[in-house]
Amino acid sequence: MPLQFNPVKLFAGTGSKALAHKIAASYGKPLGNVTLSQFSDGEFQPSYDETVRGCDAFLIQSTCQPNDNLMELLLMIDAAKRASAHYITAIVPYYGYSRQDRKDKPRVAIGAKLVANLLQAAGISRIMTMDLHAAQIQAFFDVPVDHLDASVIFVPYIKSLGLNDLIIASPDMGGSYRARTFAKFFNAEVVICDKRRKRANEIESMSIIGDVTGMDVVLIDDIIDTAGTLSKAAGLIMEKGAKSVRAVCTHPVLSGKAYETIENSMLTELIVTDTIPLKRESEKIRVLSTAELFAKAIANVNEHGSISDLFKV
Repeated sequence: MPLQFNPVKLFAGTGSKALAHKIAASYGKPLGNVTLSQFSDGEFQPSYDETVRGCDAFLIQSTCQPNDNLMELLLMIDAAKRASAHYITAIVPYYGYSRQDRKDKPRVAIGAKLVANLLQAAGISRIMTMDLHAAQIQAFFDVPVDHLDASVIFVPYIKSLGLNDLIIASPDMGGSYRARTFAKFFNAEVVICDKRRKRANEIESMSIIGDVTGMDVVLIDDIIDTAGTLSKAAGLIMEKGAKSVRAVCTHPVLSGKAYETIENSMLTELIVTDTIPLKRESEKIRVLSTAELFAKAIANVNEHGSISDLFKV
């Protein structure tokens, strides 16, 4: 019996409109219409302006600035479920609260698990995301998780730069596995920036493990928030004799004075994706689009194809 493909409908939350339009254009289908009604106290109510009955509904919303965007996504999921959508996939390019993935001190929440519970309780059939802060977060879900890898976007760009003396760096010990995985594409060595924090977003000291003299260094991370760590790492790397230093970060959270910090840093370039919209442009920040990758993943999910084939660089 031939496979049955349900009609696909794509919808966007307000936090990812620009990316959703690009995904829809790449997929070859316009975005569906959603109206977001808002009460004077800030409460909002999304409603679909077209039928979703029997459809495979893909709801695109990053949970950056997480509280409103997450709540909006939950309400969109609930509305689609109550409107008899056949299959509901939450496309969450940036998964907010992912940094709270474990209990690392007494009396704290595990936010990443709580968000997974909320999404499942709302009614998702599947979740699609990119470069989780910790891959283990996939285990917080009891529905299929498509964990897309941004290296398929970053690696071709880095190769196009023609850096002859390339070395990969991790901005902290926790990111060493990510850096080593990335380095395999270039057969490059890895150095590590060992940092000590006083508290969240505040670094006490940092040192470099490895030799960067005369090298073109590329720092690899999943999230850039205040840019303090990468800025300090870039300055230290240049002090140690590197020719240049760039940073590759999937999710540009860029809070506080991050833009000023980047522009005043020793970074030649910060390369990010559009999983989170930039608050403003910067000459030092280059944005690579994830739209084509997400569009291909949507097609493969709907047509029962392989997702892992999309990870080939």
